[in-house]
Amino acid sequence: MTGVTLDKVTKRFGDHQVIHGVDLRIEDGEFCVFVGPSGCGKSTLLRMVAGLEETTSGAIRIGARDVTHVDPSERGVAMVFQTYALYPHMTVAENMGFGLKMTGHAKADIDRKVAEAARILKLEPLLERKPKALSGGQRQRVAIGRAIVRGPEVFLFDEPLSNLDAELRVEMRVEIARLHREIGATMIYVTHDQVEAMTLADKIVVLRTGKIEQVGRPLDLYNDPDNRFVAGFIGSPAMNFVAGVVEGGGVAAKGLGQTVSTSVGLPAKGDEVTVGLRPQHLRIGAGATHRVELTEALGGVSYVHLTAPSGEKLIVERHDQVSLEPGAMVGVSFDAKDAMLFDGNGLRLR
Repeated sequence: MTGVTLDKVTKRFGDHQVIHGVDLRIEDGEFCVFVGPSGCGKSTLLRMVAGLEETTSGAIRIGARDVTHVDPSERGVAMVFQTYALYPHMTVAENMGFGLKMTGHAKADIDRKVAEAARILKLEPLLERKPKALSGGQRQRVAIGRAIVRGPEVFLFDEPLSNLDAELRVEMRVEIARLHREIGATMIYVTHDQVEAMTLADKIVVLRTGKIEQVGRPLDLYNDPDNRFVAGFIGSPAMNFVAGVVEGGGVAAKGLGQTVSTSVGLPAKGDEVTVGLRPQHLRIGAGATHRVELTEALGGVSYVHLTAPSGEKLIVERHDQVSLEPGAMVGVSFDAKDAMLFDGNGLRLR
């Protein structure tokens, strides 16, 4: 197996540039997830690695090979799409081995590779079934098996779980994580779902408007985001953001009902900043400053939705089963050390 390097990669469609000078190194055997909102360029970037989109400028290397303008079939990659694209008239075994059959592999070689992929994906009992007799999760495992039998250097996944229901998505996340541990291949995975990114990735690449906002391990991005966009995108529920104004050695935040003391470097007195607090760092406290809008009681955890005096919305995470009625007035509290501050451009103040 081998790594992937992107060097100042750009992509244009006519006069419209969608990928802006991306530099990235994905190590051998690493599970790298491209994540970001719709239209951020993550699928385009994946297709450029696959060779399904032409690279306008820059270089793409797989291992030591420059594959920037190499045909997709010669790049040593296999792609798993959102749609399964299985042949309905073929059995599972035939679907998995069809690519090898078309490239002239011997039947014994195909059977051996299909059997090994079926073992890894626990598909042995299903090899003689046709796609119509399979569940959505089973069909996606067949599509992954079809990629495995090709023995690629790099696996590419383009939102492979989007068509599955919630329960199957969880099941398939576990399957894909197990697959990565077992075969140790380099994998690049595209999703808009940051929960998938957090649970699967060795490395997350957060994209926005065709540019990389931050690269890092999942918990590093969660605990130490570089900017407001990453802080708000990584984490579920999302981080709370409240407007503040610098005064003295702290930040006055009307939405929190108090001044946030801090030791980080602040801009000039009177400048506007944003205070960020994750839901688990807010507590329901004494006072009657915030209006309860809704309590999402999920059993082991509850999320209380509040409206601040400033009109800003907050979410508080609680680990009890006390439901606060809509319309109730409560206070909030927090530890200043848990607050993150962002300047007027959205950059983290440190």
